[in-house]
Amino acid sequence: MDPPKSFPILRLPFLAIEEVFKTMNPFEIIKSVVSCSYVMTSDKKMNGKMEETESGRYLIRKVFKYSKDPVDAWKQLTKDVLELFKKQTIDLLSMTIDVFIGQNVSIIDFLKANFNSELCTDVYINNGNFNGKIPKNLKELYINNSQWIGFEKSLNIDCKSVIFMKNQTRNVNLRNNHIFGEQWNSFLKKWIAMETHLNLEYMELEYRDFVDFNADVLYDIPHEVVDKGVKRVLKTRRNKTKKIRGMIDIKRIDGKTATIFVYRVLSEKRFAMSIH
Repeated sequence: MDPPKSFPILRLPFLAIEEVFKTMNPFEIIKSVVSCSYVMTSDKKMNGKMEETESGRYLIRKVFKYSKDPVDAWKQLTKDVLELFKKQTIDLLSMTIDVFIGQNVSIIDFLKANFNSELCTDVYINNGNFNGKIPKNLKELYINNSQWIGFEKSLNIDCKSVIFMKNQTRNVNLRNNHIFGEQWNSFLKKWIAMETHLNLEYMELEYRDFVDFNADVLYDIPHEVVDKGVKRVLKTRRNKTKKIRGMIDIKRIDGKTATIFVYRVLSEKRFAMSIH
């Protein structure tokens, strides 16, 4: 049997095209997504070459550019991009820092000088004694594989939006991130007393059960369980909002409220706290 032929939608009259698109979701309209990367290399043989790989509807394209000093060339390219598109139009800068280990300090200093509002790390750290230093006054801090973040480190974070994720295990109890239930209890008490995290507006963790959270964390903290029939629009990460029902409210001494809730991102549930 011959495979079905594609239907020439764009050849239809405009009104017909409009009606067809109304019935389609964005992923049906956009048939493929192309990701383009400009790769600096010290291998002359790779100069000008292009590699393409397909993964489902995704097309990943890499173009290679030779340089005697790939890190320096990358810095210059980044400056050119910043000047051309401006920082406000750059949504994400991804950096792998285990290739040119001898220049890691130089790379980090460059990033600190040019990108100082958001930080996302995806470093696999198995040593609980790792003393990672987190910049202050960030708009957003996203730490994947965050099991190295313990209680004391969490108290020293000073960011508006904080997201802790842990991918190495699907265990979702309150021992994630090496912060125990009694420590979350202390964390919230310090927040209520305005002893820490005065600038915090949003915090997100991997999913955890409300019943366990109540028993292990909120047992001696004044709070209100809001009925599921009550709907509110709450701030999430990157100044986005979400309609939420069924939640827990905690009051700070200055009158601000921390609303703790569970919401879904695609197929995954997230445990979050929005302050308003």
